[in-house]
Amino acid sequence: MPYLAADCERARRAFPSLSRTLNGRPVAYLDGPAGTQVPEPVIAAIAGYYRTSNANQHGEFAASRETDQLLDATRDAVAAYLGAPSGREISFGANMTTLNFALSHALVRQMQPGDEIVITRLDHEANRGPWLLLEERGAVIREVALRLDGTLDPEDFARQVTERTRLVAIGAASNALGTVNDLALARRLASAVGARLLVDAVHYAAHFPVDVQALDCDFLLCSAYKFYGPHIGLLYARPGLLDTLRTDKLSTQDDAAPFRIETGTLNHAALAGVKAAVEFIASWGEGETLRERIVSAMTGIAGHEHAVAAHYYETVRQIPGVRVWGPDFSTNRRAPTVSITVDGVPARDVARHLGDAGLQVWDGHFYAQRAIETLGLAEKGGVVRTGVCMYNTREEIERLVEEIERLTP
Repeated sequence: MPYLAADCERARRAFPSLSRTLNGRPVAYLDGPAGTQVPEPVIAAIAGYYRTSNANQHGEFAASRETDQLLDATRDAVAAYLGAPSGREISFGANMTTLNFALSHALVRQMQPGDEIVITRLDHEANRGPWLLLEERGAVIREVALRLDGTLDPEDFARQVTERTRLVAIGAASNALGTVNDLALARRLASAVGARLLVDAVHYAAHFPVDVQALDCDFLLCSAYKFYGPHIGLLYARPGLLDTLRTDKLSTQDDAAPFRIETGTLNHAALAGVKAAVEFIASWGEGETLRERIVSAMTGIAGHEHAVAAHYYETVRQIPGVRVWGPDFSTNRRAPTVSITVDGVPARDVARHLGDAGLQVWDGHFYAQRAIETLGLAEKGGVVRTGVCMYNTREEIERLVEEIERLTP
């Protein structure tokens, strides 16, 4: 089912923040890759939990039982969002980075000195730093090269995966350049040597349907605040796999998956918001099951986002002095995230000018620091990043292009 301009206008009415103005003009939230705006149903779910059911788990009273039911239902909703077999494969954390550090601590306990972990130069530091720190524990870290077109070098990828590889950690999509990586290649290379595959889907899961069973990954991480929810990290682990890991946990923590990697009391109200965010997305789709509605909705929304972002890409690259970084939009292997530089104007100054005009975009490296360094952009302040979400419009892009033109000769 296509997600049409009329759907976008209807969706916009669900986001209270979109009514904000600056200097008499609507604020355009084009900063979605750093976190989307939140719709009213999600806000209501969080507030509703605090109003009626705020209690810890496993108590013999109504509010506690309601919290238990809520967390189970949220695991099931996230499982539907990711295509997991059940909620038993879904763990929660403060954020993706915290969960990935917890995984790194557990996985290194199964490794021997000299075992190898493959990461990439394109990835967010949240999927690099936890593994790079394992060099202190004797692990060997190998990096897949990044080409100047913003894609990973497949031949170098094959060279980096060896018989000593124990883990391949790769992002599904770049939050800096919009590149969608070849996860099928990553799976083939990892399988050939018996290595596990970990996918950082933080940027990808916000824009495309995810199917962890089709990806055949061992772990997948993402964050609800990238797809209209609150700040909660989400972890999928292949059925039975988490039970084999010795995680950092208290003796009082449930030893079974998915609980064994969760530390302390969870943010119950935020988890109510996660469930509501999944249901909000599903409301834009069709189908008998929650999973079917999610896939339908994400497919339609992705088409809208791709069209708006491609329009921006094709328009802004025609402006003299502007360079667009990352792959073009000739295929669907592209997230709706476009990064540019303007000759002679630091990225921070471009972002400040646009921000003053009510156009929220980000400048810098966005924690994809290695990629920005590889492209020779670190000393120039990085890039200016625009992200398109379900609520962004072509009219906002026209405003953006007009303001960028003011900065060029």
